[in-house]
Amino acid sequence: MSASMTFEDLKAVMSRCTGEVDDLRADNLDAAFTDIGYDSLAVLEIASQIQREYSLQIPDEAIEGMNSPQDVIDYVNASLSAV
Repeated sequence: MSASMTFEDLKAVMSRCTGEVDDLRADNLDAAFTDIGYDSLAVLEIASQIQREYSLQIPDEAIEGMNSPQDVIDYVNASLSAV
């Protein structure tokens, strides 16, 4: 784990949580999770994994606001820089 989350870091987390992530590319990070095949349960699992790996507390309201992979990366990096 690094001091910030990169696209590759998120892709690895998502892969561990949901399996293959072939549909996630660096050029579609702003695509809604639902548009790339991830439901709210998958997003919860991804957030839970990130909390464990990055030792972060992510409130439910923040998880609900994570609508795209870019939202996740931005939230994690903002939280890590605030620590």
